Amino acid sequence: MASSDSISVALVAGEVSGDLLAGRLLAGLRAHLPQAHFHGIGGPRMIEQGMVSHVPIETLAVGRMFEIIPRYRAIKAIQSALRDSLLAAPPSVFIGADYPLFNLGLEAQLKQAGIPTVHFVSPQIWAWRGGRIKSIRQAVSHMLVIFPFEEEIYKKAGVPVTYIGHPLAEMIPMQPDQDAARRTLGIDPQARVVTVMPGSRMAELKYLAAPFVGAVKLLAARDPALCFIVPMAGDRQRAYFNQLVAQAGLQDVDILLFDGRSHEAICAADAVLVASGTATLEVALFKKPMVIAYKVMAASWHIMRHMGYQPWIGLPNILAREFVVPELLQHDATPRALADAVWLQLNDAPNRLRLVQRFTDMHHSLLRNSAQESAAAVMRVIEASSSSRGSARGSAHSSS
Repeated sequence: MASSDSISVALVAGEVSGDLLAGRLLAGLRAHLPQAHFHGIGGPRMIEQGMVSHVPIETLAVGRMFEIIPRYRAIKAIQSALRDSLLAAPPSVFIGADYPLFNLGLEAQLKQAGIPTVHFVSPQIWAWRGGRIKSIRQAVSHMLVIFPFEEEIYKKAGVPVTYIGHPLAEMIPMQPDQDAARRTLGIDPQARVVTVMPGSRMAELKYLAAPFVGAVKLLAARDPALCFIVPMAGDRQRAYFNQLVAQAGLQDVDILLFDGRSHEAICAADAVLVASGTATLEVALFKKPMVIAYKVMAASWHIMRHMGYQPWIGLPNILAREFVVPELLQHDATPRALADAVWLQLNDAPNRLRLVQRFTDMHHSLLRNSAQESAAAVMRVIEASSSSRGSARGSAHSSS
């Protein structure tokens, strides 16, 4: 294989979750390739590892489905410019961290040009649009998956794959310390706490914040002593949520908004009301009872409802293969229904004990050294590509 200082690794992450995953992968790769050049599009976790980001990651951040349409031309222009630059100066490997709408299309063009491609985190083909695996096979030289059941799907489809475990399983302790989290946040250790997580994107808040605030109002009426914690992803999200709180007349309810600090907010909770997504897995790894909600624009919901393959939408239920926690979707995600479901999760002590055991087992199943596993897989791809190019040069030399 070529020396470390001659190796170039291109990466793209389009969202915070991808930045987290790719940051850990880069930390693992650094041990193997201390002098390599890492570049592309990434966020603070990737930049901390020495990557040069040519475009701010916020430029690519969009919501789900139809929310991308107004931004399509701008994002497509970024993709085309990046493709041209990578074709002009081919990297040793391209790594797409999640963000499939952008990365898979780019990977297909790069792979066709002979550049090895690694995709980090499988699209949810096990949930809907399973036919995408054909286009994935054309685009991806190697797939890194973070859920154990995904490995067999790709093996059957003939796509080289490595199960690396889920990085969150390493970051979150097996036995979380609720008292320490409450001390950190300044929460009474004896309080009954509900953590409310309506999502980090404004697109999510648009649909879920109002019913979540409505649920808080109903829960506070049942138990005025309840404390509510709401981690916020940014100033815009905080301002929007505060406006809804004021409109609901909840100035006297104990609602604490924090910038970030979602892990402390989850750890401090007795129950969590959470938008469907990665946060549901975080709640499970913190071994907390939860209610999962999902709500999008009507057109997106119509498509997803008719293309789904399984009855679950929340990651804890998908991993458990059963409804271990309640899900309230679209029109069912009303303030009353959400409040009723959270109230049951908050007060059912036997259920809490069952969930602790189920989520502990889940935690163990997801626990690997993801940085080490993913870096080793990427190194195998680089080495195989380097060997292939070396053989091709040798054959050409012999022929001449």
